Amino acid sequence: MPQVTPYDEQIIAYMKAHGASRVGVFGSYARGEARRDSDLDLLVWFSQQQSLLGLIRMERELSELVGVKIDLLTESAISPYLIERIRKELKVIPQ
Repeated sequence: MPQVTPYDEQIIAYMKAHGASRVGVFGSYARGEARRDSDLDLLVWFSQQQSLLGLIRMERELSELVGVKIDLLTESAISPYLIERIRKELKVIPQ
């Protein structure tokens, strides 16, 4: 399977250890348009609901781990106006 990002292995290892069942990438990395200053947008599905503080902590820790600013979202946190666009460009990271 081709990599979605240069950080796939690190992202999957970290997110699985924190209860994620699936991780997808959207935004500039999914479109192949990422630049050096691009953030990495992740849509994450968890086996159990996560607290807002837990999500913020994961976002910070994962950003430090891969050296790129991570924006971590769950499907329930996405605006209904954006969800279809995100779904169209979403690339799930193979596990």
